[in-house]
Amino acid sequence: MIRPSIIALSARTAALCLPQAGALYRLAERARWQLSSLAGGAETREGVTSTVVSLLYDLQPSCRYRFEVEGLQPLEFETAACAGLVDATEFGLVPGVRHDDLEGARANAVAVATAIDAVPVGGTLRLPTGVWTAYPVRLKSGMTLNLCRGAILQAPSGRTDWPILEARDAVGRMLGSWEGLPAACFAAPIHAVGAENLVIEGEGTLDGSGEKGDWWAWPKETRDGARRPRGLHLISCTDIKLLGFTIRNAPSWTIHPQGCSRLVAAGLTVTAPPDSPNTDGFNPESCREVTITGVRFSVGDDCIAIKAGKRGANGEDDHLEETRGVRITHCLMEHGHGGLVIGSEMSGGVHSVAVEDCQMVGTDRGLRLKTRRGRGGSITDISMRRVLMDRVETALSANAHYHCDADGHAEWVQSRQSAPIGMQTPIIDGVIVEDVEIRNLAHAAGAFLGLPEAPIRNIKIRRLNISSYRADATAAPPIMADRIRPMRHETIVAECAEVDCDEPALVSSAPISVSLK
Repeated sequence: MIRPSIIALSARTAALCLPQAGALYRLAERARWQLSSLAGGAETREGVTSTVVSLLYDLQPSCRYRFEVEGLQPLEFETAACAGLVDATEFGLVPGVRHDDLEGARANAVAVATAIDAVPVGGTLRLPTGVWTAYPVRLKSGMTLNLCRGAILQAPSGRTDWPILEARDAVGRMLGSWEGLPAACFAAPIHAVGAENLVIEGEGTLDGSGEKGDWWAWPKETRDGARRPRGLHLISCTDIKLLGFTIRNAPSWTIHPQGCSRLVAAGLTVTAPPDSPNTDGFNPESCREVTITGVRFSVGDDCIAIKAGKRGANGEDDHLEETRGVRITHCLMEHGHGGLVIGSEMSGGVHSVAVEDCQMVGTDRGLRLKTRRGRGGSITDISMRRVLMDRVETALSANAHYHCDADGHAEWVQSRQSAPIGMQTPIIDGVIVEDVEIRNLAHAAGAFLGLPEAPIRNIKIRRLNISSYRADATAAPPIMADRIRPMRHETIVAECAEVDCDEPALVSSAPISVSLK
């Protein structure tokens, strides 16, 4: 037998992976577990889990535990130390403030900020059970925010006097952002800038109140000189753990790590209504060493969208940094425009991304790479292994003619004629797909549209199984570019792209474009 593995530990939470052959997000059968304290007193608790990534809450700091689960070897681990526990209610935090009570929300934000100041380095701020309405709160280094079961920290519905992040900080580093460019934006309800050793954990909920205000009514505009806030915005942070909590109804992107490194997100639930605009689930941008595991998504846009900034209209690139080393495992993407998406803001380069042992249900696309002329940058070393897609309209796609931005439909972007190669030419090179099953396919198993001057290289597909087609599917273009042929129940189509498939019959000779002008 093999042991469970430790994903992340804090003083009071343990995130564990229960290895089981063939298991994606859920275990084949619910498993009983027992947790025993190895300290004096011998505390023992029991429970049942149904997910591969399972979390244990309300542990004791600096305590050694023995975890036993059916069919696996026992695992011993020790929780981290805690330098002190602070209860937010001791600083004047008031429960039950209505979402439209802006004065009450401002007073609560002051109370939470005061409580954060009181947390010692290595300490914990606990938010107890209750509904707590507060204006945006900034976290600091060396602290844990612990959300108890039943705790809901919600943003107010109004934005009067809402704090704004400027486009750049005092040294010129990108601070506020919008779609890959420096831009003033409203601060997220929970945010951190330059923080280290930060933990957000617990069984509680962060609620962005996107549906309560007018945030979703102006998705691509500005108000008061600023763009919409994220749900959780982490800027230039290092060594971050996001464990177990639910985050919902973000005003725009739900979780946005920007310029971060060494981040682990485990066992989260990320939700937004399917019609909420641009409420992507998790968007690591210009980040390194990111692990997303055991997360359940149901959102209004892409579930996970990996980005690396966007080159400015005049070639501005001083804000660009690559994203490298993202690993996504045991996640469930139930609704959204895409399961795992890369781009279209990828000018800094996106490299070494792996999605493994995941399930995508009802997303428009499964693996989706999107870029266009003018972006520059490269996408390399992308892999997808052991993934089940069900009712996904187009399973695999890479599109170098994505019609984003105001000039997205311009002829120089959409032309199928070769253009000069330069710094603004995007490159896609290296995509491996193995052991993927597609059920109820609607449009195409794969659609790969490259640039004639920079074809998509090194696409390798092995053991792709199309087990069924969606009977009620109607023909539609499988990618978002101009002059694309509608498709229904097609296999793999490619244009200006090299596809190496171990089953040649799956590769069609049919064109993607209606016209090759």
